[in-house]
Amino acid sequence: QVQLVESGGGLVRPGGSLRLSCVASRKSYPLARMGWSRQSPGKQRELVASITLSGNTTYANSVKGRFTISRDIANNAVSLQMNNLEPEDTALYYCSSVDVFNSPSWGQGTQVTVSS
Repeated sequence: QVQLVESGGGLVRPGGSLRLSCVASRKSYPLARMGWSRQSPGKQRELVASITLSGNTTYANSVKGRFTISRDIANNAVSLQMNNLEPEDTALYYCSSVDVFNSPSWGQGTQVTVSS
């Protein structure tokens, strides 16, 4: 398993921006896929965005056009740029990865709160 360390969460007003970052502890080989999921109280965890080694991206419909995922393959790092944030984006955001053996890993989570 890979240890994932997230950073960048916080409190922001509606319409504001935040950038989440995640770095994997293991850099000996690239991770097949990295992504971000989120979970709000009383709701199921949902996939927000993911990106493969080849750069293919997937986004939840609710964040398309506002969030952008990117990755640094050499450092096994992934970032999520979040713009035009809405109160509905408030959640605990988790970094995730899947290695070439299809083994998943999760970070501890970073809180994002959107409130005026």
